[in-house]
Amino acid sequence: MRGMLDFSSWSTILTTLFSLVLVSLVLVGIRLVFMQTFQRRRERENRQINERLKVLIAAYKTLGGSFTGVLAVDPAHLRDLRRDVDPDDDAEREAVASASERRRRIRDAVEAALSDVILLGTEEQVRLAALAASEMVAGRNVEVAPLVISLRDFIRQALDLTPAPADLIPNQGPLRVNAGGANARRTGGAESRGGRGGGGAGGGGAGMGVGMGVGAARIHPQ
Repeated sequence: MRGMLDFSSWSTILTTLFSLVLVSLVLVGIRLVFMQTFQRRRERENRQINERLKVLIAAYKTLGGSFTGVLAVDPAHLRDLRRDVDPDDDAEREAVASASERRRRIRDAVEAALSDVILLGTEEQVRLAALAASEMVAGRNVEVAPLVISLRDFIRQALDLTPAPADLIPNQGPLRVNAGGANARRTGGAESRGGRGGGGAGGGGAGMGVGMGVGAARIHPQ
């Protein structure tokens, strides 16, 4: 060490100290650049993981949001259901339309969830989601319970949670959606038309009141 440092004169001492400071600054700068690069990479990876978990959790809620009732997805469309309905029975047609609207909402939500799983899921989840999508395309009812179990296990593992006891949890099915559909739109349209009619009647009444007041003022001048 003494051979590397030259203390024979003040100039050499200053040169040696300046060299040491310069080398130290360069090393510290390299370390800071490396740490910032590593930190940014970690933040980007964590952000991607969080976004992936958020999408998969939303898909899990859609695919496994119910425990009772019909747990399979019916891909039948309204035109398929109308074939077995009496065209003269209005009540039956309304019931079929309401049921079809509910099935359509559930089917659309399940298809969107399957698309997200195919995009961001694991290999097993992608295979299960693709199989479910193929069954829906073929017009067959789809059971999504295996995919829900795979999503649940993956999400709990990613969040460092203990595995859920599979023997205690019943089968899960797609989240049920209320059919607001055509009846709600028709009711809303009737209410809006009634409101506009009431407003017109109110305006007419106000105009009549103003006219009567003006007439009375002309008859009884002060």
